[in-house]
Amino acid sequence: MLDGSVVTPPPLWLMRQAGRYLPEYRAVRSQAESFLALCLTPELATEVTLQPVRRFDFDAAILFSDILVVPYALGRAVRFVDGEGPRLEAIDAAGIGELAAAGVAERLAPVLETAARVRRQLARSKSLIGFCGGPWTVATYMIAGRGTTDQAPARTFAIENATAFARLIEVLIEASVTYLVGQIEAGADVVQIFDTWAGVLGEEDFERWSVGPTAAIVARVKAAAPGVRVIGFPRWAGLNYERYVAGTGVDGVSIDWTVPLWFARERLQTKVTVQGNLDPMALAVGGDQLDRAIDRILAELAHGRLVFNLGHGIVPQTPVAHVERLVERVRGWKN
Repeated sequence: MLDGSVVTPPPLWLMRQAGRYLPEYRAVRSQAESFLALCLTPELATEVTLQPVRRFDFDAAILFSDILVVPYALGRAVRFVDGEGPRLEAIDAAGIGELAAAGVAERLAPVLETAARVRRQLARSKSLIGFCGGPWTVATYMIAGRGTTDQAPARTFAIENATAFARLIEVLIEASVTYLVGQIEAGADVVQIFDTWAGVLGEEDFERWSVGPTAAIVARVKAAAPGVRVIGFPRWAGLNYERYVAGTGVDGVSIDWTVPLWFARERLQTKVTVQGNLDPMALAVGGDQLDRAIDRILAELAHGRLVFNLGHGIVPQTPVAHVERLVERVRGWKN
């Protein structure tokens, strides 16, 4: 699919397909002292990665980890608070000056071992997707120490401390390339770059902090691993999705649920594979409206290069039966 072919019905996997909505995930999660410990325990992370593929027969497994393992690998304190999200040791200009990407592969060796274990256990007909966070998105958490509604702390810091912020982005590019290449060497077939907070950036900053760093990562990863396919996800980028596709060199682009289907079809799908873009809340609610939303995406996009997916991750309250319904409906679609 990412090589430009059209497949009917389209391939299917879901962002955050391994997670709290699955009872088997909750059982494994209870065995780890923390979410970060779960990510860094290959035996448990392998099991969690494979669970949704076993249950739903998805076409791909996505490596179970988190975008914030990269700050952890850079020596920053990272923890996850249940019900509240990530908490990091907020970094300042002095701290940025001390960062170095050396040692990232060693600190993330458990995640790379998980990738290797999953690839050995996953059927060859299934793809293994590795991933990292976009440098801008990861930087927003490192600056603020947590997620915020509009990532104003990072936007402000990037204006007031442009040189230091550029240095942070460069370190994150270096670390991300090392991490992604390690995942590919361990068995990942495809990698995705989650620039979850790209949509808060203005036009010039979008080019500087999202498109530019992503392009650098894509070029370096493809140089190290010729033939690997890369998906980008600049969530909430709006009209900037088109600039992102043109400027980054990605093979596929994930689109959030706010992207009009005509725009995806006419402006994006003619250039790259499109992935998405069902609203996760439609999946959570289910019923006839879920069927209609699925059918609308298929009618508009499945005649071209499409990987059916959500516009972001599955929310925890999603009933398993709704995911089963989605899979059945997508798999039953005929062009």
